[in-house]
Amino acid sequence: MFRYALRRAFTQRQRGPNFVRAPFRAPFRAPTLPRSHRFIHDSSNDIPSIQGDISFTSNDTIYALSSGAGRAGIAVIRVSGPGCLDVYKGLCPAKPTPRPRYAGVRTLFEPEQADNKANGNVIDSEALVLYFPGPKTVTGEDVLELHVHGGTATVKAVLSAVRKTSPSGDVRYAEPGEFTKRAFINGRLDLAQVESLGDTLAAETEHQRRAAVRGTSGTLGATYDGWRETLLLARGEIEALIDFSEDQHFDESPVELLANVRKLVEEILDSIQLHKLGSQRSELLRNGIRIALLGPPNAGKSSLMNQIMGREASIVSSEAGTTRDIVEASLDIRGYLCAFADTAGIRTKTSNSSSTQADGITASSIGAIEQEGIRRARQKALDSDVIIVLASVEPTESGREYRISYDAETLRLAANAQQCIVAVNKADVVHHESLKRLIQDFKSTALTAIGGMRDVEPLTISCKAAAGVAADRGKNHDAGGIHALTEKLAQSFSQLTSLPDDMQHLLGVTERQNQLLGECEQHLRDFMGVAQKTDPLGGEPDVVLAAEHLRLAALPLASITGRGGSGDVEEVLGVIFEKYVRTTF
Repeated sequence: MFRYALRRAFTQRQRGPNFVRAPFRAPFRAPTLPRSHRFIHDSSNDIPSIQGDISFTSNDTIYALSSGAGRAGIAVIRVSGPGCLDVYKGLCPAKPTPRPRYAGVRTLFEPEQADNKANGNVIDSEALVLYFPGPKTVTGEDVLELHVHGGTATVKAVLSAVRKTSPSGDVRYAEPGEFTKRAFINGRLDLAQVESLGDTLAAETEHQRRAAVRGTSGTLGATYDGWRETLLLARGEIEALIDFSEDQHFDESPVELLANVRKLVEEILDSIQLHKLGSQRSELLRNGIRIALLGPPNAGKSSLMNQIMGREASIVSSEAGTTRDIVEASLDIRGYLCAFADTAGIRTKTSNSSSTQADGITASSIGAIEQEGIRRARQKALDSDVIIVLASVEPTESGREYRISYDAETLRLAANAQQCIVAVNKADVVHHESLKRLIQDFKSTALTAIGGMRDVEPLTISCKAAAGVAADRGKNHDAGGIHALTEKLAQSFSQLTSLPDDMQHLLGVTERQNQLLGECEQHLRDFMGVAQKTDPLGGEPDVVLAAEHLRLAALPLASITGRGGSGDVEEVLGVIFEKYVRTTF
């Protein structure tokens, strides 16, 4: 009976219109199930290899312009599929195919008139042709590359000629992303590499490019495959204990086996935390670091925004409260994509700004529109990665002295940010010694009173002086302190996104992968809870439920790479039979 059950596991008929016998494809059924509440594994709920599920139903050969559209010195047209050699023969009938992976100069002709070598039938007289036989190519198929002159008419003529080489329609223009899709299906790339390739093509800044390149090596995919295989092995051992414990002697008890598996799971959980940290930091590089400019009205936030951007992004006026809505603009600073937000001036009961005191304005007397602008400014601050708090040097009521105008509530709000920079604008209105005294008083009173601000060193800037230098092209290009501010910003960006040298590859983890890692982590923690809990009746952990949590934990890992499925019955059976059943036959 036992051997008969095992043979059925190998040769069970699959459901389908033809009921074809397929070894290792049956839902696994244990020969004995002593406990009535035991989980029955059903492979229909598992996710097999995505690559195994996707296949082309035709032998189409595809082609497309791989280089950028528009006029250029050279244009690259790529052809992939079984008809590459036919395409070449249609365009160059009189010349042999170039040696694989070596470039050859060829004249391209119109396919229908290739035998007539009159100059009128020549498409390009000096094209560079390369042939790459599969499967070791970018798509895993035969690949033909045509490097032609990049004029618009030439490119259009070559593309049209490639299609004409197959009157039956077996050669067609590629769908968007189809070359990459074929590379994935043929095992040349995993899903993690596909995502990194997309990020590489979309990279606009240096740090975006670096993060994307780190994911194209396949290191991340190999890591996730390794975790999945570890969980598969552990699950196989647990299921073998469940199904065959009554027929064979095992050296480990369920408690001992789960204790060993827990050690493996703990290692994976620790690694997942590092990968999630890498994802958080890489998302800052991909989506941009969010910077909010906060401060009282007329502190110079809009002027600072314009100086950083190098253009008039915000309206500048001496009238208080000019900025009501949030003005956003993006910029590349030292290779980091930055999203700046110029917000409405914040004035509250804690403000000592000249506009608040001179006008006798209180929080209750601020208009509804300005109140909404202040609310949005505070919300933008909470959503930002870096906050620049702007104060300003303003004359006192007497007009004979100066003080630093700031809002204490804004400082407290910024103290909770990941990175905070305090800048004092209008530093050019007082002498250097007076400015040093004002800064020292500002630090000892305003900043020291706020816990997170005690170690902050304010920067002194002058947007007016910076604008004058930019207009006059003077020798001192940092007269307004804007360069020092951008350097401080770059330091903050580095602190937000940096990782140790041995963890740099984790910057390739994407948001999708991070979400799947979160699902895996949750199932592993569920396993840890089951593995540490004993059955009130039997005194041992529920190994059936533990095995199920391992199965569920491995599914997201398979989804990350698209390779293999943790629930593939043949893999589980392979572990079980190789380890425990070999001696029974």
